[in-house]
Amino acid sequence: MRSNTDSDSRRWRILALLTSAELLGVSPWFTASAVSPQLRVLWDLSVAEGALLVTMVQIGFVAGTAMAAVLNLADLVPARRYFAVSALLSAVANGALIVAPTYGQALTLRFLTGFFIAGVYPPAMKMIATWFRGARGFAIGSIVGALVIGKATPYLIRALGDTSYRTVVLSASAAALVAAVLVAVGYRDGPHRFASKPFSWSLVGTVLQHRPTRLATFGYLGHMWELYAMWAWIPAFLLASAQARAGVGADATAADIPWVDAAAFGAIAAGGLGCVWGGRAADRTGRGKLVIQAMAASGLCSVVIGFTFGASPWLVVPLAWVWGFFVVADSAQFSALVTEVAPQHAVGTALTLQTSLGFLLTTVTIHLVPELVELFGWRWAFPLLALGPAAGIAAIRRLQS
Repeated sequence: MRSNTDSDSRRWRILALLTSAELLGVSPWFTASAVSPQLRVLWDLSVAEGALLVTMVQIGFVAGTAMAAVLNLADLVPARRYFAVSALLSAVANGALIVAPTYGQALTLRFLTGFFIAGVYPPAMKMIATWFRGARGFAIGSIVGALVIGKATPYLIRALGDTSYRTVVLSASAAALVAAVLVAVGYRDGPHRFASKPFSWSLVGTVLQHRPTRLATFGYLGHMWELYAMWAWIPAFLLASAQARAGVGADATAADIPWVDAAAFGAIAAGGLGCVWGGRAADRTGRGKLVIQAMAASGLCSVVIGFTFGASPWLVVPLAWVWGFFVVADSAQFSALVTEVAPQHAVGTALTLQTSLGFLLTTVTIHLVPELVELFGWRWAFPLLALGPAAGIAAIRRLQS
């Protein structure tokens, strides 16, 4: 339901601009994951070393958001400049991957890519919140939906037929450059600007001491325990399931089983629709109710999907897409909650801190899933992720009360 506080017709143009910029700006995120098989051959890497290329982006993002939170960057630096410069620098760091001579330098570049993306994702949520109040859940949901599809883009590029890792990497960097230009030229803050105060070292402490903000953040942490492990490893699960069903060896790649890349893209990109649905549902029925429903559905999928391993793709793929839809449908609503309950002069810092802690947690489960695969196989790799939604539901119920 739209509020009469959303009366400026320009907000829809800004929403279209920011969702486009967000989709393009985060495209470098999963490039190393999408081309991991080629990079492993290039540098003779183990599975764990390949996984570290993915994790380094998360670590870089955590470092970037932590620094931004401590220095109050999201509340002090003009959002348009912060986003545009960050997108530009992430494009450069990502593109440099194609000339990295060693694995060690590649890790550094992946760290820097994540570090600079920290100036693309959290600020965009605050930026769109200055244009929307009554439909804020839908608006932020659209931003996060664009983020989801943007992260899936490298898999789409591969599915279109060109499997060269250079093509995937350079396409993502070009997309981020376009995002920087879009925001630099076309974005301005809306009528619902947040109050600001001078720099303060204590702003993070103010956020952490605020109980409603803490509970919203705890709910987000439960959500993040599951989310990125699912995104990082569902493509590998789909490939391994296809290999098992076809009776071929583990050396068969996604290029040998053409539907796998398209299925992986769909599993991640389905979350874009989930975010938009979640935003509309939250604005109608309440954010707490929506996030509880979404976490319950995604947690159930994480428990069930392993039992479909090796089954027909007509069973495995739809379930993976349903999981992808619900696993991120609630993500934007945790951010929307923070914009509503946090001290208004610290909204940018609260969003950045929430995001930083959540992404720090993802480094645990991204590395945990392949360890579980080694020990127990794919059938039992994902159920542990359901613990996150269970804890998140408990936190949001306390916030509601």
